[in-house]
Amino acid sequence: MITPLTTERYGKPAVFIACSVPLIWLILKIFAVGPLQLGPNPIESIQDTLGIWGLRMLCATLAVTPLSWVAGPLLIRFRRMLGLFAFTYCGLHFLNYLILDQTFDFAAIIEDVIKRPFITIGFLGLLSMAPLAITSTGNWRRKLGRSWNRLHRLVYLTGILASWHFYWQVKKDLTEPLVYCSIIAVLLGMRIARTYRRR
Repeated sequence: MITPLTTERYGKPAVFIACSVPLIWLILKIFAVGPLQLGPNPIESIQDTLGIWGLRMLCATLAVTPLSWVAGPLLIRFRRMLGLFAFTYCGLHFLNYLILDQTFDFAAIIEDVIKRPFITIGFLGLLSMAPLAITSTGNWRRKLGRSWNRLHRLVYLTGILASWHFYWQVKKDLTEPLVYCSIIAVLLGMRIARTYRRR
């Protein structure tokens, strides 16, 4: 039988390692360890890898609550960790753009934002995640009380903005962004349906 103690002792370390693997793999590629290479455009490769894993972690975070309705409330214990990993990957995705891609050239960034509004959407998504990451601790939850739950509903907006950012970014084959948009839509739709049934 899975208990809270088992979850803390074995489940969380396993999830932490699993969530860290894509970042470790990317670092090995950056340093060209063995046969691992980033390809002809390393900055773009780093950008895409961090972005897609940030979106995947966000989907996993949003999936925890619906899965807990079926598998039990112990799954909720993984939600904070997944959310923090989502923020980490998305934050690194932005820093890669700011530092490696644009080298702090804010004039070029402003021009880029005007030409490619998906960057603005992505930045707004990252901003919506920041207060969730800051207030993710138990101490903040106690301080905010019921307001904590209301604040953390921002994750729904984050999911919409992140999938929208990905959809607008892709120029040709929209299959992959549409898959993620559908996943986000289903996960949010399940919440709406459950709320409607309760009422």
